[in-house]
Amino acid sequence: MHRQPRQISSETELYDAAVGALARRAYSVHEMRKYLERRAQQPSFAAAVLGRLRGSGLLDDARYARQFARDRARNRRQGSFRIARELRARGVADRHIEAALEELRSESDEGAMIHRRIESWLRRHGVSDPAQLDRRRAASLYHSLLRAGFSGQSIRDELRRFGHREPALEESEDEGA
Repeated sequence: MHRQPRQISSETELYDAAVGALARRAYSVHEMRKYLERRAQQPSFAAAVLGRLRGSGLLDDARYARQFARDRARNRRQGSFRIARELRARGVADRHIEAALEELRSESDEGAMIHRRIESWLRRHGVSDPAQLDRRRAASLYHSLLRAGFSGQSIRDELRRFGHREPALEESEDEGA
């Protein structure tokens, strides 16, 4: 159970709290609105501070989406489907999400990200020859890559490059449906 945050009684203090929050991490406009509404004693303070943050360029969903997508792809090696889903959950508009993912596609190679995740998975599971994966392990690897946000076709393409047989993957897909 979370306790109620301290209510702020002036617009200036609320603005300072918002800037402090932005110094700790980036926020989407939607997230910041929720943050401000929880903290403000009067709703008009939250709306005024939100407008001020947007007007000064401290809050920008397009920049937030680009930064978020770049961070998730590089640091967590997540695919575009997962990144888009998480941005939508943070209240970012689809137009900003699509622009961020387009920029990400031009900067990075999704196949290489999948390749690195496969290598990591194989090392963690002590598999030296991916061509010898049994059906259960191939399905586990495939589903972990799907959860990471990569398309099924991209995953299958990369697994073929590793020399894995296709039938086990097709069977695992049919069983999950």
